[in-house]
This record gives sequence, structure tokens and C-alpha cells, in this order.
Amino acid sequence: MSTHRAIIVDDERLARRELAYLLRDHPDVEVVAEASCIAEAVAAIERTQPDLVFLDIQMPGESGFDLFDRVRLTAKVIFVTAHDDFALRAFEVNALDYLMKPVNPGRLRQAISRFLGREAPPSPPGPARLNYGDSVFVSIDQNPRFVAVASIMCILAEGDYTRLVGVNGPIGLVLKPLKDWEQLLPERSFARIQRSTVINCAQVARFEPWFNGAYQVHLKSLPQPLVMSRRYARSFKTRFAV
Repeated sequence: MSTHRAIIVDDERLARRELAYLLRDHPDVEVVAEASCIAEAVAAIERTQPDLVFLDIQMPGESGFDLFDRVRLTAKVIFVTAHDDFALRAFEVNALDYLMKPVNPGRLRQAISRFLGREAPPSPPGPARLNYGDSVFVSIDQNPRFVAVASIMCILAEGDYTRLVGVNGPIGLVLKPLKDWEQLLPERSFARIQRSTVINCAQVARFEPWFNGAYQVHLKSLPQPLVMSRRYARSFKTRFAV
């Protein structure tokens, strides 16, 4: 079986070691070199001619983006960083993917599958579901940014748009219908409670019986309760009852 050569560029030795350890579960990818700075990365690329580069962004006195100016880079690039401030620029340089530290093994698997040209595992229909610890790349009020899945308290439908409400306040309006969020979010952590509302179950403070089989749902950071309809209450109990 042929393998694809990869190098890891990160100024933190422990971060390089952790990523190399995770990549041991991917026999299609072989780590052939590591680099702690851009100069070392340039030398490693010229020496090994890798197919894939895992590239940190913020390093002392330099940026991962500097690599594109220092060497002719034909390899695919996956950014691995603790900072989400550079996501838009990462995609402007045609990065294959953008992983947040600490790297989630599931997200790494998705990135490797994308690199290999394979479809994502067919576990759920539609797009691969996010994990609760992931971040999702969206355009909020026309400004691209990453939003941590765990920071979303609830999602409210507004036609073809949805309004994200975070645990620390409003996040903004996204051009994505509620049904798409249902297919994307982790199904054991988020649930629809009415036609126009999805909630983060971890943010529920309490349920109160209302009338006609409905409930009032009190979220931790929301001053007013939301209503769970009788229809969705039945579905909710079926999904989460033990």
C-alpha cells in the first residue's frame, strides 16, 4: 500500500508529538519530517517533497503563512492552530482544512479522508455530524468566523436563515435553514423543541409542564422560557429517555 508523505510544522514539540501520535491511526499518511520554524519547514519540504503539510499559524516571530512566500508549495496544507482568527485567510490560500487544537481525532479523520479524496464515513445521512467539541465555520452577518458548537445555546428559524443565540449572548444571523443544523449538530446534544427552535440540551436548566402536553423549557442564560410543543415533547422523550 502506497503512503503519502507528510510533515508537521509547529514550534511546540509536544504539539508535534501529539499530532504524530494521532496520525499513527492513518496508515495512508507517513510523517517523514518535523519542523519547529519556517526555515526548518522550507528545508524539510525541499528535502522530502511531501504530499501533505500540517502547518501551525502562530509561531515566535513568524506566521505559517510565511511558508507560502518562502517555498514553492505543491503539497496540500492542513492548518492546525489554537487560534480561529485566521480562518478566512487560511481558505484564501486554498488550505485543505483548518483544525483547532487540541486536535479532535474525528475531525482529523475527516481531514485525512478529504485529502485522500474519500467520502466521509456513511454513519449519518447527509453531511458528517459535528462533535460537541468542534467549531463550525459560518458567515455571521456576512462576516466569516468559527463558532464553537458548545457555545451555541439555541438556534431560531427565520425563513431560510437562522439566528444563533450563544451562552454569552446573541451570535448572529446565518444563511442556513434549521433542518440543515439538525443534520449537522451532534444529535445527542441538540434537539428541536418546536418547528422553529433547536436547543442545546446541556443548557437546559429545567422543564415545566405547561398545558395540553406541552412544556416550558428554561435555558440557563435565557431570561424567558421557550415552548416545547406536545409533538416534539413526545419525540424528545423517545430520544432521551433511559
